[in-house]
Amino acid sequence: MLDLHCHILPGVDDGSSCLGESIRMLHAAYKAGITEIVCTPHCRDPYFDFEGMWDAFDQLRRRSPIPLRMGFEVNIRKLRELGMDWAPQLCFQDSSVLLLELSTHATKRDFEDYEREIYELQGMGLDVIIAHPERYNAIQEDISIARRLVDCGCLLQASSDFIKGGRLGKERKPALKLFEAGLYTYIASDAHCVEHYEVYAEAVQKFGPKLRPM
Repeated sequence: MLDLHCHILPGVDDGSSCLGESIRMLHAAYKAGITEIVCTPHCRDPYFDFEGMWDAFDQLRRRSPIPLRMGFEVNIRKLRELGMDWAPQLCFQDSSVLLLELSTHATKRDFEDYEREIYELQGMGLDVIIAHPERYNAIQEDISIARRLVDCGCLLQASSDFIKGGRLGKERKPALKLFEAGLYTYIASDAHCVEHYEVYAEAVQKFGPKLRPM
């Protein structure tokens, strides 16, 4: 079982604070049934340090009982700042998959701009996964916006803490709507600490059968 979104690298963002915590998270992930992890530290301010994050990945990979790949959770605003040419370097290791984070407060009009940028990324040969659409205000108000993302070729990833209300406290209801509409392809831990893997195991058990086929 693949976990394609987590903040398990030591000391690089708002996830694991040290190598010891990262190792505890790895053991929790293994207990939850995870057999492969894509490490996705934040590509956004104030955390982004490309070289430092790769160094942390190499440090953890040598200690990990689970196969690890490197990746990033790429904030759309940071990608605009870096330039779209950066996108291939931010994909999951040895793939063309980009995990893209949009703005929580984006309006319906903003999503029209996102679609144009997503088409640009796809034109570069990249496959775009949208991180936790249940957190985005516009989608909470109108899930047809999420359907448009799927229709334009994106895959959607639920963060498993939605079953407890989510990071922002209001993600459960929109996530349930997205599952019932068959719009999610992935559930990921988005783990920032050991406890998040317990929630992940529960979410996969309850909602895994509702995922959209690849």
